[in-house]
Amino acid sequence: MSQKFVLPELGFSFGALEPAIDAQTMEIHHGKHHAAYVNNLNAALENAPKFFMDPIEDVLRNFNDVPQEIRQAVINNGGGHANHSLFWKVLTPGGSNQPVGDVASELMDVFGTFENFVEKFSKAAATRFGSGWAWLVLNGQKKLEVYSTANQDSPHMQGHIPVLGLDVWEHAYYLRYQNRRPDYVKAFWSVVNWDKVDQFYQENK
Repeated sequence: MSQKFVLPELGFSFGALEPAIDAQTMEIHHGKHHAAYVNNLNAALENAPKFFMDPIEDVLRNFNDVPQEIRQAVINNGGGHANHSLFWKVLTPGGSNQPVGDVASELMDVFGTFENFVEKFSKAAATRFGSGWAWLVLNGQKKLEVYSTANQDSPHMQGHIPVLGLDVWEHAYYLRYQNRRPDYVKAFWSVVNWDKVDQFYQENK
């Protein structure tokens, strides 16, 4: 039988990102929300098990190959799985809290200054209506680009490679920040692991 998708380990304690992101939010976000995406993705693909053979990023990149009757469920839940899997990695404590390596140079080339990048990314996160994500991606020309997506839509669906993402669904911040999404976005910068971002950039450039 094909291997189903599994919930990845968080890789750090629920309280490791305090005070920026509280332990209770992390526990619910990983153990309930992300787990539900994985379970629902597996359920959607029960009748199309060949997709269990592919990385979720490839499934999303080729989402038009997914049978139409389950396509939206795969986009929603597969996107939720892929998006959160990246999110946990870029939040891993212990890395540089400032851009490093090749991605630092590319940020300067594209945005002029780190502050300009932060402003553009933060605006994308703060102004995304309803639920969604803000992204730093390698686009089709292998250049860095900032934008937001709705719900759990993934940059992989556009053929782009995400290297940094921020979840702006209310479940990601409401316990601590309530309706103050800009405060959550500001706190996010204190917990980004730029070593991981540079790793993803170098692996995909």
